[in-house]
Amino acid sequence: MFEGSIVALVTPFRNGKIDAKALRNLVDWHLAEGTNAIVPCGTTGESATLDYDEHLKVIELTVKAVKRRVPVIAGTGANSTDEAIMLTRRAREARADGALLVSPYYNKPTQEGIYRHYKAIADAVPGFPLLLYNVPGRTASNMLPATVARLAKIPSIVGIKEATGDMRQTSDLIRACPKAFNIISGDDFTTFTMGCLGGRGVISVVANVMPGAVADMMALIKKGDIAGARKIHFMLEELNAAMFIESNPIPVKTALAMMRKIKEEFRLPLCPMSKENKAKLRSVLQKYGLVR
Repeated sequence: MFEGSIVALVTPFRNGKIDAKALRNLVDWHLAEGTNAIVPCGTTGESATLDYDEHLKVIELTVKAVKRRVPVIAGTGANSTDEAIMLTRRAREARADGALLVSPYYNKPTQEGIYRHYKAIADAVPGFPLLLYNVPGRTASNMLPATVARLAKIPSIVGIKEATGDMRQTSDLIRACPKAFNIISGDDFTTFTMGCLGGRGVISVVANVMPGAVADMMALIKKGDIAGARKIHFMLEELNAAMFIESNPIPVKTALAMMRKIKEEFRLPLCPMSKENKAKLRSVLQKYGLVR
């Protein structure tokens, strides 16, 4: 259910508010370009600066715009288990198809604490598909393969967004978890490699700006056309790198603004790109024919 090119959708703002029209337009564009699923309210969607009402509004807007054509996987993670349960319940009420739950950040739980956190959410929202999200660079803890394998035994926990960038850990995950458990790349630069190892998709930042290319690469990997997928991987490399010359989602939102799809607007503590990096980003986008 959750595989292929899954976009980590930005949250467009206008004058400090959610820009519902721009969000709907982005969703329509993604569906036309072949995106396989959409994640609102993830890191790229600036979930950390959305209040609860805004968080739910973004999920609801996305669900309504998608109209059941592809899965909507709502970001509902928090470092408080009770808060994550509340957000996940609200996502289910909003008719999302599942939830993406980042491993608890800042409080640095043990592996047992991480296991109990996710199990508590699965128990509190039974039957609702959940994706784990392991991103040590933001959470200060690494969810180890043995912990993931324990969680994979819970029926509603259907996969993991793995963002360590460590292919040894990815290999260990694939060996340790059931075949039906979806291992999904959490970094664009590892998408091709993880796909060759047996990963089933990517939750992608760069798909915000070139959704068709990422969808094509994932389709080729699924079909077994590794040579074709490799060509797209190398073609996207410079754009992938440009999306992270400053903290995500600053570059991707700036790129979308340059492409005239959203207004260039962030919430503190995120702020506009430096002039130097903005010039570099524009140069890369021009190479790809995304801006003039």
